[in-house]
Amino acid sequence: MMPAARSESGAPAAQHPPEPAPAQRPDLWQDACMAAALFAVDPAGVAGLSVRALPGPVRDLWLEMLREFLPPETPLRRIPLHIADGRLLGGLDLSATLRAGRPIAERGLLAEVDGGVVLLAMAERVARSTAAHLSAVLDAGEILLERDGLTARTPTRFGVVALDEGADDDERLPNTLIDRFSLLIDLNPLSWRDVQTLPPDVELADILAARARLPKVRVDDDALDALCGTALALGVDSLRPTLAAVRVARVAAALAGREQLAPEDISLAARLVLAPRATRLPMPEQPEDEMPEEPPPPEENQDDSEQDKSPEQEIDKPLEDQVLESAEAAIPADLLAQLQLGALRARSRTSGKSGATQSGSLRGRPAGTRRGEPSATARLNVIETLRAAAPWQRIRRTEREQESQQQKGAQSASVAKQSGRKSRSRKPLEAPRPRVEVRLDDFRVTRYKHRSETTTIFVVDASGSAALHRLAEAKGAIELLLADCYVRRDRVAMIAFRGAMAELLLPPTRSLVRAKRSLAGLPGGGGTPLAMAIETAVDLADSIQRRGGTPVVVFLTDGRANVARDGTGGRAQAGEDAMNAARLFRTAELTAVVIDVSPRPRTEAEQLAREMAAVYLPLPHADASALSNAVKAVV
Repeated sequence: MMPAARSESGAPAAQHPPEPAPAQRPDLWQDACMAAALFAVDPAGVAGLSVRALPGPVRDLWLEMLREFLPPETPLRRIPLHIADGRLLGGLDLSATLRAGRPIAERGLLAEVDGGVVLLAMAERVARSTAAHLSAVLDAGEILLERDGLTARTPTRFGVVALDEGADDDERLPNTLIDRFSLLIDLNPLSWRDVQTLPPDVELADILAARARLPKVRVDDDALDALCGTALALGVDSLRPTLAAVRVARVAAALAGREQLAPEDISLAARLVLAPRATRLPMPEQPEDEMPEEPPPPEENQDDSEQDKSPEQEIDKPLEDQVLESAEAAIPADLLAQLQLGALRARSRTSGKSGATQSGSLRGRPAGTRRGEPSATARLNVIETLRAAAPWQRIRRTEREQESQQQKGAQSASVAKQSGRKSRSRKPLEAPRPRVEVRLDDFRVTRYKHRSETTTIFVVDASGSAALHRLAEAKGAIELLLADCYVRRDRVAMIAFRGAMAELLLPPTRSLVRAKRSLAGLPGGGGTPLAMAIETAVDLADSIQRRGGTPVVVFLTDGRANVARDGTGGRAQAGEDAMNAARLFRTAELTAVVIDVSPRPRTEAEQLAREMAAVYLPLPHADASALSNAVKAVV
């Protein structure tokens, strides 16, 4: 039987205080429980299951239920976040190699878990190399080891449960893993109250029976057509999810005690595999030239029994339509909003948030090693250096003995020649033999990666009659962004332009008190020196980049310049200077957003954004919250 819901203290779930927030879909917990059962039947065939949930009682209950579903003899291992490649795949056992004087291989974690399940902790932060190794092993069903002077193939098949603890949409599993995982579930919308209702009973005996029945389950052409058509309608372009849906449908049929796929098995696979990957909503096909025919009116002499049967004797829908409706019901309600947000983020060329990833030699997270000599800017990795030298010790020992014999012969010949007589057999002095011989080619230095600090530069148009309104919006947006600085490690700066000059009002800072003092009492009105503002923003962004930061420039303007670069008036010359400055901005390859704050979107601001290669957002009469959300969506 499935384990009963319990709180963290072990008390029954009924004693837990109810939470006011209900789940977005009442069947979400049912789907999560069914996903755990399907994964337990065939972990290697399902390949992977992504669980997006923060640590808490709901996720703990789900993991406990998964362990109850797995047979007791199933290997279960946990992959740490920063696991070394040697521990993951296997490689050279350094201590045993140094003791034996010959290469000795060690067994990796993925080889130890053959036939079982691995838990990938904090999967949203997994290193790219670890994700690539997992993907390669999942595809090949074996570990191909070619490192440290060793070559070996180790068959292994297992399933992966990835615990995704991402706090926002930017923290997601690598696409290489998502594309290979069959099941994707999200437990974040669920509260403790939502998991009180137990799902349908599934016992360990049902799991074992389904494993024995799975090879006998057949898939017909109608089921394949239905799943392929559903994937096409939902915009799932990759073929891997469709193949995964077929495997999940077979597992569902085996769990239900069938050897032939039923419509409910296909619908369940579409709901669990294809719906979370939907990139568009299915559009019904209704030709305009065909109008639905009105049903004929019922005759007066028609029997009551026939009238009762007519609504129930409708033509059954095709299997593909049934599967598509089931998958459509599982699509998140905010799918379109998420796709639009992703499109905005895709247009920005830096990672934003915590800054772009930069490589270094002395700071940040370790990102592997490289061959090189230790110096003031490169740290020696002793373990990897010994690991590189260990496979060659036998060859080097032989070479050292040959050199020693040659030196002995040369020394004996020299002594005999100098004394004019046969030299006595005297053992020459020998240098102490090193336990491990390390040469220059063996030196390995550590590589590091770190996130640079992001600085959001607000360039605010303080000219004209609406200047005070724009400045108030900018001040409010800066205060909202500064509230997240401790988490995002960001800084904020502000440039205001009016009259004949652009002024740096707020240098890069994360201090909210300093920002309020600098922005208080700012006057407005006058001309619009747009070219001068763009050049000032480029200079500030360049200074930030020189210090290792990542600048993001946000322009709040209507794009109507009327002050030229030399301070003279005239819209024609001012517009030409602004476009030249925008092209200069593009050559600097900076990430920028142009927010059109005019009452009606104007072509000048859109053209300015196009010349700057920036994101254009028309937000007339936007408040501080709207500006802050727009900046967060892009950067």
